[in-house]
Amino acid sequence: MTGRILRIELRRSAALGVALLLLVTGVPLLLTSTQFFAGRWMQLAVIARSILVVLLPLALAGGAWLGRRDARHRVGELFTSTARPRWHRTTVTASALAITVVVAYTVVCLVAAGWVVPTAGYFPGATIVVAAVGVPALIAAGWLGMAAGRAVPRVITAPVVAVAGFAVLGLVPEFVRQPELDAAVIRPEPSALLLVPVINELDDFQTILPRVSALQTLWLVALAVTGLLLLGMARRRAVALAVLPAVLGAAVAVPLLPVGGTRGAAVVDPVAIELVCDNAGPQVCVTRVHAELLPDVVGPARQALAMMAAKLPNAPVRAVQTQQVTFWARLDRSTAPARHSADTVVFDTPSIDRLGRADLSGDYFLPSLLEAAWQQECADRPVLGDEYRARIVAAAWLTGRPPAPPGWDPAEMELLVGAYQALVSLPEAEQRRRMAAAREAALDCQGDGLTAVLPQAQP
Repeated sequence: MTGRILRIELRRSAALGVALLLLVTGVPLLLTSTQFFAGRWMQLAVIARSILVVLLPLALAGGAWLGRRDARHRVGELFTSTARPRWHRTTVTASALAITVVVAYTVVCLVAAGWVVPTAGYFPGATIVVAAVGVPALIAAGWLGMAAGRAVPRVITAPVVAVAGFAVLGLVPEFVRQPELDAAVIRPEPSALLLVPVINELDDFQTILPRVSALQTLWLVALAVTGLLLLGMARRRAVALAVLPAVLGAAVAVPLLPVGGTRGAAVVDPVAIELVCDNAGPQVCVTRVHAELLPDVVGPARQALAMMAAKLPNAPVRAVQTQQVTFWARLDRSTAPARHSADTVVFDTPSIDRLGRADLSGDYFLPSLLEAAWQQECADRPVLGDEYRARIVAAAWLTGRPPAPPGWDPAEMELLVGAYQALVSLPEAEQRRRMAAAREAALDCQGDGLTAVLPQAQP
């Protein structure tokens, strides 16, 4: 009997409409952002969690619309007069909503997976766990919305709870986060911020701690139970009992969650940063999570190594992608990474296009590889002024052409070209001496020494 009622609810209730709403919203959100996750499974899980900032308010609104059904059709007194308990009837309707929102979320993820499978070289097991946290989140949102719709059966209830949900998920975390006035000193966000299931800004080399996903799931399941109890309670005096699971869930989860928000919950995935190399010439390596980029970067990387070998004393003989997490994704940005050897040039991850391949349009990649000859993975610090100009001039020296970085101010361009012309007017032996000194200083993390390539800075 219950199964028959459930099938009727799935076919005829607003639960199906809620699922369609999530689909027509979630699929376009992901498919217009494929460059952020194409070829990377963990990033797909992260962006699936990030769009919860939109999907959860919609689930709240859909649940509220479904929850006011009895009042809208004026059958509340009729159902109250029957022998069937309220919790039995509401549980079936809530189950129908839970099934539809979970199916919709799963379909959204499966559609987006079509942009990951063709170029993905690594599947971290935590991907499913991270993405699956969205399931209890959507169920909890739908059931809390139903409880709100039953408690306040008005047309305005659905949009109000949607706006409230968006404020809690999107605005409150931004308000809680402290402004980052100093890149080296960050006040970590409180651990309670991780009760919000939305995730943003996870580096490709990172994954979410398993215990964080487990604690978030515990909290969301407790919140879903509270929503179901609020929906099925027959007396308003039972509200205190209904909210008890959510309170207990938060009391258990918050002390065990790390501080720092997403940065505090993330750790480096050691398998993701393993190197995958092409040895059919000067060695070129990329990380395993970016293995699909190797065929695209091998050519420019070997071209850069050849240009360095032709002019630069003690030139590097291999090119390796950086294994360091991007500075904005680190909780502690003051820790200096391990330095690489002088025979290795370390390049930054190239841009990734919508299909998961390296986007090398704009001719930016080769100059960045050449500039990497005068870079070292030191502690994070801004590279400005003469040091930045010197790096551009040094890369231009390798090409034998004046520097022409796009988008620069004409006055700055004139300064760069003048510095280059002054450099190449020196005797060849002096040019090489300056370059060798500049590279040695850069590899020793002495930024001031890099300006030795500028004629105005006589060493």
